[in-house]
Amino acid sequence: MKKIKTRCEECAYYTYDDYYDCYVCEMNLDEDEMLKFMQSSFDNCPYYRLGDDYAVVRKQN
Repeated sequence: MKKIKTRCEECAYYTYDDYYDCYVCEMNLDEDEMLKFMQSSFDNCPYYRLGDDYAVVRKQN
């Protein structure tokens, strides 16, 4: 199975946290995954989901 290179900025789980004043991943990452996330080297994320806000609207048409 080919692994897809992902970008956190495009992921639905990557959201802005007003309390911390920065973007965070909302998934419950384990220690190794969190290290990769903090180092900006979290390619091929198993939790990646394209954050396309219009996907639902397109399906309704």
